Amino acid sequence: MKETDMIETDIAVVGGGLAGSTAAAMLGRAGISTVMIDPHEIYPPDFRCEKISGPHIDALKRTGLADLVLPATTFDGDKSDGTSWISRFGRLVDRRPGDQHGIMYDDFVNTMRRAIPDHVPHYATKVTGLTTSADRQHVTLSDGQVVSARLVILASGLNVGIRHWLGIEREVISPCHSITIGFNMKPVGRAAFDFGSLTHYTERLSDKVAYITLFPIGDAMRANLFTYRGADDPWLRDIRHDPVATLRRMMPHLADLTGDFEVEGPLKIRPADLYVSKGHLQPGVVVVGDAFSTSCPAAGTGSYKVFTDVERLCNVHIPAWLRSEGMGAEKIAAFYDDPVKRACDEFSYKEAQNLRSMSIDSGLKWQMHRWARFGMRLASGTFRRRLRGARMVKTVPDRREAPAVPHQDRAA
Repeated sequence: MKETDMIETDIAVVGGGLAGSTAAAMLGRAGISTVMIDPHEIYPPDFRCEKISGPHIDALKRTGLADLVLPATTFDGDKSDGTSWISRFGRLVDRRPGDQHGIMYDDFVNTMRRAIPDHVPHYATKVTGLTTSADRQHVTLSDGQVVSARLVILASGLNVGIRHWLGIEREVISPCHSITIGFNMKPVGRAAFDFGSLTHYTERLSDKVAYITLFPIGDAMRANLFTYRGADDPWLRDIRHDPVATLRRMMPHLADLTGDFEVEGPLKIRPADLYVSKGHLQPGVVVVGDAFSTSCPAAGTGSYKVFTDVERLCNVHIPAWLRSEGMGAEKIAAFYDDPVKRACDEFSYKEAQNLRSMSIDSGLKWQMHRWARFGMRLASGTFRRRLRGARMVKTVPDRREAPAVPHQDRAA
């Protein structure tokens, strides 16, 4: 190997999705010698995270990159009445201030990449080899170059190839845990929907649905529908063939809130397995984001989990690791044992399991949970309506905000 073929750096980030691009941006802006390796010069369209809100934004702010990323999103508080409507048991129970920021995943990643300083090289090629040790790591690229780094951040998402080279396996906890369906919705006979965004929870347990959420991205109203069905379920053919009719059958009260609607553009469908990595504690390499473990899109913890992983790694652990020689497993263990990361991973897993049970489990425990969730949201919505007074009645006529006793097969 020629000496000129060796690229020396402190950190090699393998994978340029949301986790990898965020890590490269944070490390580069901190002045840490970093390279990013990902075959795509511009990240291509990919059906993954399409909005962030609440704790996601808090986690993004801790990376120091929120001011560079949020301007590229669409804020639901700027649309229509500026509120986020919540519907349970087929009834509108709350209109809270908008707090959701919509952005397509590829735009999200490419916006994050623009935050990467110019002095951080991006090698748009594939990795063909990786060897690790407690001292230096060597990443072989498809063009013959070799990156020598003190640490490799493996942020390769769902790609299993590199993990297999290192003997890192994944344990599937819940195969096809959920299926997410994405599409655009357009009001019929009106310029826009009445709300800034809408979350409409399942009306019947038998439909095996968690909820549908509508939120703006640019001038479009994006819809994500989260289901708990098998990948071979004939229902998926129905919604592909006639999404409007299928939605109306499944959620007959949805149109009470949206009015007449049509579905625009192709449907994107993404099954999601829940898995965790095994054998990942190794010298010289740290695994983050979906490469380490997956989350359920329906639970909405994906980007929160990614930003928490990367923030703890880049703000806390890597600066400490670089202050001394070597990159042994005892150093790497500090990241996996980080209490903030562990709490986030546990929260993400529990949210995934709880939402599934809340949506499809008919047991008494989950019936009580659904009623409790309904009562809390109704109380919150009632308090907000009283603050707004008569203005609520004028702006939202005939929205059936006082709930009737629901059918026993409905879910909150």
